[in-house]
Amino acid sequence: MTAAPRPRVVMVDGVPMSGLMAEAADEPRAVVVALHGGASTAAYFDCPGHPRLSLLRLGAQLGFTMIALDRPGYGSSAPYPDALEHPEQRVALAYGAVDAMLSERPRGAGVFVVAHSNGCELALRMAAEDRGAGLLGLELAGTGLRYQDAALDILRDAGPTRRPPGLRQLLWEPADLYPAEVLTGITNSSTGAPYEAAMVRDWPQRDFPALAGRVRTPVRFSHAEHERVWCSDAEALDQIAGIFAAAPRFVIAEQADAGHNLSLGVTAAAYHLKVLSFAEECVTARERAGRVDVEVG
Repeated sequence: MTAAPRPRVVMVDGVPMSGLMAEAADEPRAVVVALHGGASTAAYFDCPGHPRLSLLRLGAQLGFTMIALDRPGYGSSAPYPDALEHPEQRVALAYGAVDAMLSERPRGAGVFVVAHSNGCELALRMAAEDRGAGLLGLELAGTGLRYQDAALDILRDAGPTRRPPGLRQLLWEPADLYPAEVLTGITNSSTGAPYEAAMVRDWPQRDFPALAGRVRTPVRFSHAEHERVWCSDAEALDQIAGIFAAAPRFVIAEQADAGHNLSLGVTAAAYHLKVLSFAEECVTARERAGRVDVEVG
């Protein structure tokens, strides 16, 4: 039985960064870094009371070292807004936290990033910068280029401390696709990060297309069968595929019987198995590329 993920707090340029970590028992295949969405925490990837739904525990069992960060503005870093205002600060904090939590621990084939909803902004910024070319790959879920009309009407009134009527239905319906305890908000943060209001506004039409075009690592894009925030019809998915023009591989996947919060639903284990299968494919591809380089050299 894999040990429960343990809390970690590390200092990065004077800012405490927190998260959860579950280590592989032996030499890891790779390191998987998970980034939660808005008004949540690292616990999103270790569903309390439901270890079977935990991405962190499953990944460690399958030979990956797993890190779920509290994104900048959440957890221990929340009291440091001046250090989080600019995107490049948040990217540096995320990379710094991963490096500090791993320290001298082995990384296997490299780092694979899993991101949900607002966490996709940080993941793509990490992948788009120079260091991002070394990532094994990305899993993105719960995001898009176009809001559904009903969602847009509700999200216009949302903010770090404002949860307008109807927001719960967007994020947590159909209710029967989640364990009852999850619907009480056991993985939620009390507020979001202040910078996220502008981030959400600029994401679909400006930042997402611009960052996606700079990603040069394999990408898996997942959407829930019952997604209510983002458009995920055939036209929308074609548009998303088109903006990842530089990615060497791009895969679209639908998760059946799932709502927006894929990693907390009753099908979370099925979703996580597919994500980690893609991560394993990325590991194998890098191992093969390394052998070819050695043979050619």
